[in-house]
Amino acid sequence: MPIASDSDTDPVPEFAAWRKGVAGVLAKARRVDASELPDEPEKLLAVTTYDGLTVNPLYTRRDELPEQPLPGQFPYVRGGDATRDVHRGWFVSQRFGGADAKAVNGDILFALDNGVSAVWLGVAERGVPVDGIATALNGFLFELAPLTLDAGPAANEAAAALFSVLDGYTAPNRKDIRVSLGATPLTSLFAGTQAIDLDGAVALAQQAVARTETVRAITVCGVAFHNQGASDAQELGAAVAAGLEYLRSLTDAGADIADALGQLEFRFAATDDQFETIAKFRAARKLWARVAHVCGAPAFGNAPQQAITSAAMMSQRDPWVNMLRTTLAAFGAGVGGADIVTVLPFDDALPAGELEVSKAFSERMARNTQLLLLEESHLGHVVDPAAGSWYVESLTEELAAKAWEFMQEIEAAGGYLAALQAGLLAERIGETKAKRDSDVAHRKTAVTGVNEFPNLSEKPLSKQARAKNGTARYGAAFEALRNRSDAFLAAQGQRPRVRLVPLGPVAENNVRVTFTTNLLASGGIEAVTEAGPSIAVLCGSDTRYGTDAAAAVRELRAAGVTTVLLAGPEKAVAELSGADRPDGFVTARMDAVAALTGLLEKLGA
Repeated sequence: MPIASDSDTDPVPEFAAWRKGVAGVLAKARRVDASELPDEPEKLLAVTTYDGLTVNPLYTRRDELPEQPLPGQFPYVRGGDATRDVHRGWFVSQRFGGADAKAVNGDILFALDNGVSAVWLGVAERGVPVDGIATALNGFLFELAPLTLDAGPAANEAAAALFSVLDGYTAPNRKDIRVSLGATPLTSLFAGTQAIDLDGAVALAQQAVARTETVRAITVCGVAFHNQGASDAQELGAAVAAGLEYLRSLTDAGADIADALGQLEFRFAATDDQFETIAKFRAARKLWARVAHVCGAPAFGNAPQQAITSAAMMSQRDPWVNMLRTTLAAFGAGVGGADIVTVLPFDDALPAGELEVSKAFSERMARNTQLLLLEESHLGHVVDPAAGSWYVESLTEELAAKAWEFMQEIEAAGGYLAALQAGLLAERIGETKAKRDSDVAHRKTAVTGVNEFPNLSEKPLSKQARAKNGTARYGAAFEALRNRSDAFLAAQGQRPRVRLVPLGPVAENNVRVTFTTNLLASGGIEAVTEAGPSIAVLCGSDTRYGTDAAAAVRELRAAGVTTVLLAGPEKAVAELSGADRPDGFVTARMDAVAALTGLLEKLGA
């Protein structure tokens, strides 16, 4: 009997040929023989996420997992609603605030006429006065658009005012009225924001259970963790742990487990990493369904999901790029199955009017981002379009497992409140933030317009814009350097400057001249070619450095330049010493924040 070959048993017989091709390309790029590469050379192309998950360069039938149940069926990975209106898709939400209830009412009705299908209303310190809720919601059709309140510590008062409005409202089927009261006591404790306490949230949930409308009192806000630097698995795991704490409090107060599950909804951040965002929302449903199953009520494990585009990914510099970021985030949240999606305005990281564009313009762009995805790209016409993707299914499964592991670590510490008080949550999330900050600082992670392709001609930010707001934005360290440059510009009439000294013809030096100019600009430093600055950077090829670097360094020092840097690796001038040796090196993976900080200090900025 002949022995079966690998091609007879491999579900992807072409894989071996692909692997050989990968080896050939990598060998050429690394200037080694293919035999020197590992047996699985494609692993050199794999990427590791902040959760330690490996994203492979190619997914095939080898990675196939069992098919998930249909949408609307436990464990709800593919979505909680099997009969969602394909003409509507997800609900398009917008946040509303402001102290003038009548003006807010006008904004709400205008937005509803122009594509918004869900309302997120700030109340008390976060928007309209409690006694203005009725005015703000005048003419609002509750059975057609879900309503979410954000009242912070005034949640009970806001709920009472809303219930008064609902008591006078007539609807064919009151269950069609979907209201979220937005109580966030546990996650607000982590974020350091004001909210009603846990006992108040439990009392609010007891009132909500008694209502004839579909009312959920508590929002488990994973965004609180995300905005402080949490990874996706940490955001999900901490949110599930907080959800468990809520369930225990509700059932301890006498609530039936089904009623307790019915009082919770989740809010997660959507980022411009579209595939991780898709997997995050799918994994979140799987996790909560598992909790409900363990609690003996699997049929009630389909908690609604709200998505909001990440505030942490938003930039103050070149904020127009935020339109691209929020588009990707909205795509990921919608495809991932979020029930309600809120897109932050592209200038959300800046004070109102900072860019001299109207609030109406910013809100219209945010609203239209979703409408284009729904009405022109027709993303809502298919529930869970990512289903069956080997990559998405694998990422969903692995992310859910890692998040469950983090939740178990929190539970082992005594539960959410105990872990919070012991500093476990802050410590773990702080570790992830530090890794991400390091990647951004070393420019392994690009933040377009901030640490890559910065625009030095941007108008300086106002004092109000420079104030910290508590969100761990990815590009904040570079933007702080730009703020220092702006202050120097205001005081001196020009930006801090560094001289570039190209060596050899343009064909030799252009790559490093361009690289160095871009790097310096990310710290607010202008690159010039004329003499004058006390710091200079040599830019050329490694070969040119071997012949010309020493003389160039001596000449610059003789001209009064106090610091001479070289764009390239130290090994390019390893033989140089003493006064012929550059004072430092500008490389692609150096800590750019630290290096630029040092340059600004030397330049007096």
